[in-house]
Amino acid sequence: MAAPRLDFSHLTPDERLQLVEDLWDSLAVGTPEAVPVPEWHAREVERRLAAYRQDGNRGRPWGEVLDEIDAGLDRSQPPG
Repeated sequence: MAAPRLDFSHLTPDERLQLVEDLWDSLAVGTPEAVPVPEWHAREVERRLAAYRQDGNRGRPWGEVLDEIDAGLDRSQPPG
């Protein structure tokens, strides 16, 4: 017998997102081996690692990138 479907309609969108995050964390942190890694993810990691090893570019400091993103945001418009 299947378990009854849970009704989340009483939760706000923010509460639903938090629930999704909590569920994901319970898998990713509690049992990371239970979270499958798609083959294309593994290939992309290998591709990026190979590119890094080839040119040795260490990227930019996080603060610099964050400042650049922040400077490009139009705060007068809502997100989305």
